[in-house]
Amino acid sequence: MRHVALHALAAGLAPAEVYRRISDFGRYPEYSDTFREVRVEPPQPDGSTVSDWTVEFRGGLMRWRERDTYSPQTHTLTFEQLSGDFQTFEGGWRCEARDGGTLIVFTASFDLGIPSLAEILDPVAESTVRTNIARILKGLVDAEVIDECAAAARG
Repeated sequence: MRHVALHALAAGLAPAEVYRRISDFGRYPEYSDTFREVRVEPPQPDGSTVSDWTVEFRGGLMRWRERDTYSPQTHTLTFEQLSGDFQTFEGGWRCEARDGGTLIVFTASFDLGIPSLAEILDPVAESTVRTNIARILKGLVDAEVIDECAAAARG
């Protein structure tokens, strides 16, 4: 499974505001053409939502449905694919006060489910995830990436 982490800093914005903007998945296509469509269903009784995503990848489209679980009191949210083109796709966001602004931490783990092409496709998917998250953060909260890391691990 491939793991990606990205840290960014949104200067002058409080964690609650950054969290609010990041949680607005429907706006993501405004900030990256790679996100073709994001549809978010009304909240479930527990406050979670289910969202449907269509994203460009290697000249085609990837689609998935995920459950998004929000924790506004801790400024965190998690996502987990329910169905779709990934074999596994899960991760989360965390917002915390830092240096007069907000440190944003995005993490994701994924498996495309194509072992014979993993050496070729996984690095491309990883790069695509990092690039798109950086664009989203720039557009939503004018955040600058301060650290990117990625690691492949068998899991």
